[in-house]
Amino acid sequence: MRRIIVDRANPDADALADAVRAIRDGGVVAVPTDTLYGLAVDPFRADAVMRVFAVKGRSAGRALPLIAADTAQLTDRIGALPRMAMRLASRFWPGPLTLLIAAPSALAPAVSGGTGKIGVRVPDHAVARALCCACGSPLTATSANVSGSAPPQNADDVERTLGDRIDLLVDAGPTAGGPPSTIVDATGSSPRLVRAGAIPWHEIEGCLRGTV
Repeated sequence: MRRIIVDRANPDADALADAVRAIRDGGVVAVPTDTLYGLAVDPFRADAVMRVFAVKGRSAGRALPLIAADTAQLTDRIGALPRMAMRLASRFWPGPLTLLIAAPSALAPAVSGGTGKIGVRVPDHAVARALCCACGSPLTATSANVSGSAPPQNADDVERTLGDRIDLLVDAGPTAGGPPSTIVDATGSSPRLVRAGAIPWHEIEGCLRGTV
């Protein structure tokens, strides 16, 4: 495994070039997000997606969350967000809000875990967004840990636990940690809270009512 150091606030494109090549070749790259370190692969490559499950020591069947550079990238590669999802995205992205939307058929089937839905968000972390931008695609961002162990907030923990399983580690220092992203199912006519997290439910409801 290679480890590259990048500036958290102002990531250099040249510094991320090796990570981009690894992902395009089907590799698994650990990358920081605004909450923790995650495992990034091309979600359109079935072989790369299955490697994520192997790295984590977890059987396929649980959906993998995706991150993107911005809403435009999601619209271009995944599809237009429903009106409710777009309203929430406009208010809370970049940030810790994961929206469940319908999974397009072009994605590797294991990404949705057989649910027909995928969780997407734009993280409040310049390195994660820059990597998505450089790859030209949303990326997976499931936590960079062996299944059942604590998610890592720093690169040293990633290297210690997964160093012999992944291809490259993007080190941008420790992540902020804190509560996980709030997950909202936006596939229906009204929002449904799937997981409470960093954004309180009353703020989600207030946004949709136009009071926040």
